[in-house]
Amino acid sequence: MAVDVARDGAEALEKVDVNNYDVLVLDRDLPVVHGDDVCRAVVAMVDPPRIIMLTAASGLENIVGGLGLGADDYLPKPFAMAELAARVRSLGRRSVAPAQVIRVGDLVIDPETRRVTRGDREVSLSPKELGVLEVLAARPGRVVSAELLLEKVWDEFTDPFTNAVRVTMVTLRRKLGQPPLIDTLKGAGYALRQPAPERGLDS
Repeated sequence: MAVDVARDGAEALEKVDVNNYDVLVLDRDLPVVHGDDVCRAVVAMVDPPRIIMLTAASGLENIVGGLGLGADDYLPKPFAMAELAARVRSLGRRSVAPAQVIRVGDLVIDPETRRVTRGDREVSLSPKELGVLEVLAARPGRVVSAELLLEKVWDEFTDPFTNAVRVTMVTLRRKLGQPPLIDTLKGAGYALRQPAPERGLDS
């Protein structure tokens, strides 16, 4: 998961306004703009992220109140990080349409199982490699900039001048094998494209 952090309600609203998040983990007792007001504002947006609300108030009345504001889930403190992560993943799956298996030539990507195969060979990818491949596969044939890959696969604290995308692309290409599926367009970005069929000797 790529995570951005907001330290108060005003900063949270600014970030939600300019980023397309799947899930918002919202502390109810935020400074500057209260978490309840953040929740109301986010729910009123077009295509808002799913919201899981965190609070020290665990009574039934507080839970009902939080859900009544439009939150999708409610987790009282203290909580185990493993439970929070599981709930975030669950909400993330619900925030999008059911993932479809993606095919590009002999490459098959199953977003649900996180399984990638090429031909009859299973391809073992790191989380970042798989993230990059999924972003490219969601835009088949279209050029995707390194900046967009950084935004989607890494997080806001990543150095914009890092070579992380280039390094990840090198290992991803090596693992996917031949013929190459990812084109580099200098100064523009990368594109996942079905390889052209080989021409016969009499073509």
